[in-house]
Amino acid sequence: MDLQFSPEQEHFRQEVRAFVASHLPESIRWKVNNGLAIARDDYISWQKLLHAKGWAGVSWPTEFGGTGWDPVRQFIFDEEHAAAGGPRLLSFGLKMVGPVIMAFGSPEQQARYLPKILSADEWWCQGYSEPGAGSDLASLKTRALRDGDYYVVNGQKTWTTLGHYADWMFCLVRTDAQANKPQQGISFLLKRTKSMKSFLITFAFPHRTVSVRKIEDGLMPSIYSATSGSISPGWGFRSGNWQDSSASPLGKHVRVNRSCKIPCLQPSWRGLKLN
Repeated sequence: MDLQFSPEQEHFRQEVRAFVASHLPESIRWKVNNGLAIARDDYISWQKLLHAKGWAGVSWPTEFGGTGWDPVRQFIFDEEHAAAGGPRLLSFGLKMVGPVIMAFGSPEQQARYLPKILSADEWWCQGYSEPGAGSDLASLKTRALRDGDYYVVNGQKTWTTLGHYADWMFCLVRTDAQANKPQQGISFLLKRTKSMKSFLITFAFPHRTVSVRKIEDGLMPSIYSATSGSISPGWGFRSGNWQDSSASPLGKHVRVNRSCKIPCLQPSWRGLKLN
């Protein structure tokens, strides 16, 4: 077995190395290499430079504006990017909610959300853990009640890393309190963060903060919601986007019963009402 990189792959490595060396601002490189806090504008400005090159969606397919790189090229990029002092890319959008929207969103949803994830025009955070629902995420208490084409959500999310920077949150909420199993009756919702109450938790070691978000009567559209089926789609989305760390399609990680009822969503099982 030949484990050496091919000449084409080595040429690609040199291309990545040269681009990062010539475009990564020295101020950002210095912060990364010295373990200093990376500001919101630092993350955004660097992703915008990569986006202009066509390299923001490292693991995304070309049909959604990504690179279409195979796993070897993704590895080479990540290795050279890290070695050069590049800041981590915004994984909550690029590796978590983005692949969910690609796999399960309607064309309208994909057109609305995906370009702004790639361009870093919108920053996403994760709304999963709650007080009393961390590793046991199926015990989450945040509730969502149907109100026309939206859900009215009340609850609290914590450990929302970089949530104080975010424009949007994707979160899991309970839409069916009568479900037979705790993993059922959970939906995956999208919410603007500007209407949420929040405060920061700062840890003793430097530059580590997380935010706590309280949602009171928040209106949220659902990318997919169901209250029947063997496994709640919301729970499946959660399982899938934690595993989407490479170019492999998210869909193979998620089981969805497409015949189940879909409240509030039109015109198809993939639809949602955009705000």
